[in-house]
Parts: sequence; C-alpha cells; structure tokens
Amino acid sequence: MPKSKRDRPGNCPVPSNSYTPLPTKKKPALERKGKVVADIKDAVEHYASAYVFTYDNMRNQKLKDLREQLKSSSRIFLAGKKVMQIALGRSPADEAKTGLHKLSKFLQGDSGLFFTNLPRDDVERLFREFKEHDFARTGSIATETVELKEGPLEQFTHEMEPFLRKQGLPVRLNKGAVELVADHVVCEEGKPISPEAAQTLRLLGMQMATFRLYLVCLWSCDDFEVYKEGLAHLRVDEADDSS
Repeated sequence: MPKSKRDRPGNCPVPSNSYTPLPTKKKPALERKGKVVADIKDAVEHYASAYVFTYDNMRNQKLKDLREQLKSSSRIFLAGKKVMQIALGRSPADEAKTGLHKLSKFLQGDSGLFFTNLPRDDVERLFREFKEHDFARTGSIATETVELKEGPLEQFTHEMEPFLRKQGLPVRLNKGAVELVADHVVCEEGKPISPEAAQTLRLLGMQMATFRLYLVCLWSCDDFEVYKEGLAHLRVDEADDSS
C-alpha cells in the first residue's frame, strides 16, 4: 500500500509535547529601571550638585507640582534604592564622579535624589520652607486629640447621619438635625489614625498631615556634607525592598 502524504518522511506530525520558545521580550520593569539609571547618570553630568532627601507624608500631586516649579534648574528622582545606588555608584571604583558614591549609603527608607544648579543657600531655604498641609491618611499618627462633645452637629446635614454612624459616631436625628448622643473621641494624639477617624477628620475639615522635605546630605565636586536634621528624619525599614 502506498504511503499517504502525511506518513512520508518530512511530513511527520509534530509531537504534542514539543515546545517552540517564543522570542524573549525585555520586561517593562527592567526597561524602566534602565531608563532611571540612564537619566540619573545624565543628571550627574548636567547639574552642579546632588542631594539625598527624605520626606514625611508624601503627596504625589504636591511633588509633581514642585517638579514643575523647579524643572528649569533641578531634577527630582524617587525610584528603587538599589537602582539609584547603581546609577551613582556604590564605591570609588564604580562611582559616576569622584565622591558621588558617598550619597548611596544614605539612600535608605523614604528617600530620593535632588539634582540642581541652584546655589546651596537657595536649596536649603527651599527645603526648610516647603510645607504642604493635607488630610491625614489611615495609619498616620494623630498630632492632636480630637473630641466631639455631646449635642448638635450643625456642620452636618441630616443626609449624613447614616454615614456618620458607619464611622462610629453615636449620632441620631433629632427633629431633622444630626445630634451626637454622647461625647466621642475621634483620635488621640500620638496614636495611629483609624480608617473611620481619617474619614471623620476629612468631614470636619481638619488637616493633620504635613508633607515635608528634609535634606540628608549634599554632594558637589568639591564638597560633601551630612545634614543632622535630615538624617534624624531618615527612617530605615528593614523590610524595605530597595530593588
């Protein structure tokens, strides 16, 4: 019997367990990290000085506004700690410029890089005076104790009563007005703010968070200095993923 076309050599069916690897694509995350390294190395060449800074109560939109304000003279980087360290260099052998590796060990916890052509006095004044107030988020530490006293809550309409009860406030409607039936502590100074307390403080219009920036250290071609105040604010999280 003549062989069918499918049985002839060269026309064998491909075994079902065979595998043809697809072309490997570079991971987007690796591409982003590579771009950050390249951008930092470029900044090293174009700016006279570099600072490590830390912050409290980061607010992304506020930082974006600051970047826009300073874009003609400076550049801010917030990225993985290891990525920024690689770009700067971790030792004299691999640093991008002499002494630059000294910044790397201060890139810990909540920290970033600030490259600039501004005079040192201007930079120090900018960071010292920068304060942006905002509503506290869950887990933030209360800066004061807030207690609501029994009685009418005139700032709230009757439609708000069910929502306020969900936030733990002992309220009721009394002749169409929201009334607190007992004193209620929203938050206590020095203690973490609960999700319900964060919502209540927002409703009360009370801003307990302040977005602050602190200089940790300065590098330039002929100078290196550590700022004690900024170093004191630099928090290191042992579980921090610096990659």
